[in-house]
Amino acid sequence: MDTTKNNEEGKFMSNVTEQFSSMVFDDATMEALLPKQTYRALQKTIKNGAKLDEAVATVVANAMKDWAIGLGATHYTHWFQPMTGVTAEKHDSFISPKDGGKIIMEFSGKELMQGEPDASSFPSGGIRATFEARGYTAWDATSYAFVKEGVLYIPTVFCSYGGEALDQKTALLRSMEAISKQAVRILRLFGNEEVTQVKTTVGPEQEYFLVDKELYDQRKDLIYTGRTLFGCRAPKGQELDDHYFGAIKPRVKAYMKELNDELWKLGVLAKTEHNEVAPAQHELAPVFSTTNIASDHNQLTMEIMQKIAKKHGMVCLLHEKPFAGVNGSGKHNNWSISTDTGINLLDPGETPYENAQFLLFLAAVIKAVDEYQDLIRISVASAGNDHRLGANEAPPAIVSMFLGTDLQAVVDAIMTDKPYAKGTKETIKLGVNTIPKLPKDTTDRNRTSPFAFTGNKFELRSLGSSDSISCCNTVLNTAVAEVLDEFATQLEKAKDFELKQHFISSFRRHSRSIRESSLTATDMMRHGLRKLRREVFLT
Repeated sequence: MDTTKNNEEGKFMSNVTEQFSSMVFDDATMEALLPKQTYRALQKTIKNGAKLDEAVATVVANAMKDWAIGLGATHYTHWFQPMTGVTAEKHDSFISPKDGGKIIMEFSGKELMQGEPDASSFPSGGIRATFEARGYTAWDATSYAFVKEGVLYIPTVFCSYGGEALDQKTALLRSMEAISKQAVRILRLFGNEEVTQVKTTVGPEQEYFLVDKELYDQRKDLIYTGRTLFGCRAPKGQELDDHYFGAIKPRVKAYMKELNDELWKLGVLAKTEHNEVAPAQHELAPVFSTTNIASDHNQLTMEIMQKIAKKHGMVCLLHEKPFAGVNGSGKHNNWSISTDTGINLLDPGETPYENAQFLLFLAAVIKAVDEYQDLIRISVASAGNDHRLGANEAPPAIVSMFLGTDLQAVVDAIMTDKPYAKGTKETIKLGVNTIPKLPKDTTDRNRTSPFAFTGNKFELRSLGSSDSISCCNTVLNTAVAEVLDEFATQLEKAKDFELKQHFISSFRRHSRSIRESSLTATDMMRHGLRKLRREVFLT
C-alpha cells in the first residue's frame, strides 16, 4: 500500500476549506492584494455594472499577474464560449523583451480588458465577409479569473469587428441585465426601494457515462459519434435498476475524488455525486450560483471530467443517448430569481395565496413558458438530445409546466375566483417509532413535465448533458423579462395597485401550459399534435 499517497490525500481532504478556490482570483484574494480604492472600484463594476476605468484595470492586471505567477502560471488567455458548444482559448506569455537580451514579466490593463483572436473560422464566421477576420474578447469581470495548468484564464465575451456577438456569453449577460431591470421595476411597485439588482441563479446537474478506455478504443462508432450505432444490447440493462444510488465502485470513486479535488480548487461548488440509473452512468450536481458563473463552471466541469477520466483509464461520454435500451444523460437546469438583498422571488413562503409578489412572478413565468415554449424547446434541441427526449427517463419534447398540488390549488382558486382552502401540512408516517415523521413536500418530482416547480425554483429537465447551459438560460431570462416588462407597464399605468383581476386574467389565459403536466408522454404528444393542427392547418 502506498502510505505516502494516502497521507497526501488525507491531508488534502482535511484542508478542503483552504484548498477551495485556491486557484481563483476571487473576492477574498482581490481584497487582500488590491489597494482599497482599486478594490472598491472593481466591486462597483462587478456588483453594480459600473464602467471599469483602464487605470483601475492596470492595477488589477499587475496584481493578477503576480498572483498567477506565484501559482506557476507563465501564460494568460482570454477564455470564451464561441458557438461551438465548447470553450476556446489563445495563450500569450507574460514575457516582454528587455535591454541586454533579458525579459521581464508584464501584463497590462489593456491586455486584461481586451484580446484579439481570429473570428473568421468559428461557426459564426459566415455572418460577415471572409476578409473581415478580426474579433475581440472583452473581460467579464463578474466571473472570476483562475489558474489552470500553468495558465491564467480570464473569462471573456467574444464579438466581431462590427460589434456582433459571436458567443453564447454575451447574449446570456444581456438577458441577465434585462430580467434584472424589469424585476426591479416590479419590486418598486411593491414599495421595495432597497433592491438595486436581481440575478438569476442556476444549479445544473450533470449526468455522464464512464467506460473503459481499452473497450472504447475497439468501438469506432463510439470514437467517431460518441454513441454505439450497431451491436447487440447488453445482457443486463436496467431490469432491477440496482445501479441507481448503488455503492460506487472503487475505480469510479477514485475518479470522482480527483474530479472533486480539481473542481474545488477552481471554485466549482461540486456537491453531490452518485450512480445514475443506467449501468456505468453517474451524476455530479453543484450548489447553485449566478447564471453566467454557473455557465463557466459547467463548461469547466465537462472539460475536467473528460481529462481526468483518461488518467484513470476510462472515457467520459457526454452524449445524450450513447447506448440504446438504457437511460440517456441530461442536465437538469435548476433556475431561480434572487435579489441582491438575498430574497428568492420564487419562494412561495408559508402563505402563497396571500403572497402577491410571488404570485406576480409566478404568473410571469407561466406566461413566458406558454408564449415562448417553441424557443425553450429549440434552446435544448440537438442531434444527440433528440434521441433522448420522450424516452422513459426524459420529459417529452412538448413543453409543459408542473406546479405541485398546493400551488396548483392556489392557481385554481384564483382562476375560479373562489376562496383558497389551504391543506394541512402532511407528514409521512413510516410506522417505526425510532424514525422521525417526515414532512411531505408540496410538490412531487414530476417526470412528465419538462418545466417543474420544485419548492423555490423551476427545474428545466430537457437540457442535454453535452449542451452549454447558456442558450436555454438566455431564452428563459429573456422570455420572463419580456413578460415582466409587460406587467410593469400595465401596473405602472393603473390607477390603483389591484392585482386580483390581473392574476385571474393571466392565469386563465396561460393555464394551458400547466394543465397538461400530469398527463403521460403519449397524451402530451397527442395534445401537441392537436395543437399543431389547430395552429398550423386551421389558420
